[in-house]
Amino acid sequence: MITTMKQSTRLFVAATAALCLLAACGGDSGARRFVSLGTAPTGGAFFVVGSALSEVLDQAQENWEVNAEATKGSQENIRRLDSGELDFGLANSAITYFAVRGESGWEKAYPMRSVMTLAPNVALFVAPANSGIESIADLRGKRVVVGPAGAGFEYFLGPLLQAHGLSYDDFTPLNNTQAGAVDLLADGAASAAFLGGAVPTSSITQASSSQDILFVPYSEAELQELVQRYPFFQHASIPAETYRGQDEEYSGLDVGSMHLITHADVDEEMVYQVTKILYENREQVVARHAAGRSIQAKNVVRDLGTEFHPGAVRYYKEIGIWRGE
Repeated sequence: MITTMKQSTRLFVAATAALCLLAACGGDSGARRFVSLGTAPTGGAFFVVGSALSEVLDQAQENWEVNAEATKGSQENIRRLDSGELDFGLANSAITYFAVRGESGWEKAYPMRSVMTLAPNVALFVAPANSGIESIADLRGKRVVVGPAGAGFEYFLGPLLQAHGLSYDDFTPLNNTQAGAVDLLADGAASAAFLGGAVPTSSITQASSSQDILFVPYSEAELQELVQRYPFFQHASIPAETYRGQDEEYSGLDVGSMHLITHADVDEEMVYQVTKILYENREQVVARHAAGRSIQAKNVVRDLGTEFHPGAVRYYKEIGIWRGE
């Protein structure tokens, strides 16, 4: 059987990781393991959370040097995990869902595995109160910000729009960052924008502080359909008074929680150690970013449609929180 160059590289990386872990357990301070964790562009939650995870891992394991790398986000992380350029990465679970199945534009099935489910991504369309938009159907014919180019928003926005009887062809999609979207709403260059993340989300706070904003409601029937069809969609609400002018609780949607992923071939012992360190030092993650509160028994093992790595499963079974087989 002929072994490809990529397979040889990954086998070498896995063997090196195992040797470094054994050396660490034996107290050989001279053997170091360099661990890379892909995040997203600076300025967003992925980069901050990824940096927090990396710092905790780096400080807890004497023989590791852990670095958070700013990347373009989920899609780049998945491809670089596959090529062996990254050891771990953060991704939106909706994007990973389609990547592991080789669907919706992915050229093959990528063998990604989940390590832990992290913070929900509660996202919604917002529009100026005077825009005339009162439902998702009202986006038809309007200029709508749908996220940065190449960020992968289409993986969850596509199904979401389809459930409400729309597609990108029904309006003019604009690509911009969340901060840029707020500016476009403020000067009238966009009629609506899809914004979100961990609650509260700074872009929505900024948008609602500068003008009266309508939180465009989801249809309850369509919400239920999405949650039943796709495991990465979850019901999520935004408490009343979270944003200026928001007098009532908003019934919304987690459009794909952030999760920590790795390649299926990454050494089981290494993934076990990463899972153990992050879970047992979660308060240190919280001290760096509030998203660390999601590292708790009910949430970390939540099934979002991507198989968990055996190293993570071993730890979760060991502490009695695993809900799978």
